[in-house]
Amino acid sequence: MDVNVKYDSNGLIPAIVQDADNGEILMMAYMNEQSLMETIASGYTHFWSRSRQKFWKKGESSGHVQEVKEILIDCDGDTLVIKAKQHGPGACHTGHRTCFYRNIDGKEVSGKTFSEEDVYGRN
Repeated sequence: MDVNVKYDSNGLIPAIVQDADNGEILMMAYMNEQSLMETIASGYTHFWSRSRQKFWKKGESSGHVQEVKEILIDCDGDTLVIKAKQHGPGACHTGHRTCFYRNIDGKEVSGKTFSEEDVYGRN
């Protein structure tokens, strides 16, 4: 990799996932060096879960994988934008297409696209 990726003190870099076709922001998650390398090698998004302290492939349990079309890095080298094709009805574990389905007042501005209970077996 020719670009100098600047990870934070925990070895992480924020990655914003954007729909490659329409520009919609699907989600934001963190990557460590391993997950970024696996994303580049496989062509599908992989992340580091801060809460579970483990490496994960997006869609590993739902089947709603993200096929990487392009990876961009910002001018400071400390944030990524991943343009991806979202396979399946959504990116959010809540059943919405995007994790950004509420406005600042907490009002839902877009409905669910799948049942998280059916996909994950829980609410």
